[in-house]
Amino acid sequence: MSLAKQLPTHGLGDDHVALRTVVRELCEDQVAPHSSEVDEQGAFPETSLKALVEARMHCVTLPEAYGGEGGDHLAGVVVAEEVARACATTQQVMGANELFSLPLLIGGSEENRQRYLPRIASGEWLGAFALSEPEAGSDVAAVSTRARAVDGGWVLSGTKRWITNAGRADAYVVFASVDPAKGTRGLTAFVVEATDSGLSFGVPEKKMGLKGSPTREIYLDDVFVPAERMVDEPGRGMRLALATLDRTRATVAAQAVGIAQGALDCATAYLKERKQFGRPLAEFQGLQFMVADMETQIRAARQLTYAAARELDAHGGDSTTAGAVAKCFASDTAMRVTTDAVQLLGGSGYVRDFPVERMMRDAKVTQIYEGTNQIQRIVIARSLM
Repeated sequence: MSLAKQLPTHGLGDDHVALRTVVRELCEDQVAPHSSEVDEQGAFPETSLKALVEARMHCVTLPEAYGGEGGDHLAGVVVAEEVARACATTQQVMGANELFSLPLLIGGSEENRQRYLPRIASGEWLGAFALSEPEAGSDVAAVSTRARAVDGGWVLSGTKRWITNAGRADAYVVFASVDPAKGTRGLTAFVVEATDSGLSFGVPEKKMGLKGSPTREIYLDDVFVPAERMVDEPGRGMRLALATLDRTRATVAAQAVGIAQGALDCATAYLKERKQFGRPLAEFQGLQFMVADMETQIRAARQLTYAAARELDAHGGDSTTAGAVAKCFASDTAMRVTTDAVQLLGGSGYVRDFPVERMMRDAKVTQIYEGTNQIQRIVIARSLM
């Protein structure tokens, strides 16, 4: 029986089921075997990323006009879930390409799209998205990085924090204010290249999870950016940032679902093999109830994620509430499920011989980035009130 027949379709059409099958097989063969080493050593997932690039899974949603596969948002979340199920670090590194590309697709010039997106699609370049700062996380209005107009372009000065792929990426979408007096209406996006003079990086953050995904501060010390590298128009940065995050929250939800599914798969396999009191643990009703709740929560999270992706596809990217709901529920689910998976494995769950402790650590950040779940609840409530 083929893998496609074994896996539930979860309401996907034939094309998306086929995509899911291909990605699952690829990740089990070429990504999952490296996940423990990536975590233990805090190593950049070179081998796993190379396998995904060769299979064209790193650019599944990039338009064909720029060398991508032209898949829809639903295809993107299907891929993100399967990669995260095998190695959340690899999915995070790959996902930063989406964060870089979306501002260009939403508001960038055709010149900049042609300059950068084919390089992302080919795997030649890696992208990054630089919005957060030491004093500006959820409060985007507090961004203090400045862009000063000069002949031929702009000079950027400031510090960015929590930037995925910092130091490894070849190009960054950086948000800076061109007019602090205007607050968020002065926020503007620029493309900064890794070779630009004045750009430097802090030491890698010592993180709880996603250890092979490089996260560092970015220092902009009078970095000159040519005028043509402004994304959209002056003052449009807040719109670009929010529109980008509205789309990528579905991807974070998919990442969370993948982590949770990986933990459940590990837990159920363990329960079938481990015996206590002369019986497999899988025969104990108390544990059966735990895995039943885990499965229920994951299925619900997956359907909310698919719904957010479908809404993005149907409405051209406008799905603020659906994305917030999916991200919030899925990441909370990932934290609950991975915690329960550790509990189900007992002492074995607490040591690194099994992957569930890694998955529990990786799951935590899905409740934090792309807007904390407290912020998501504000977004959801505002849509109702």
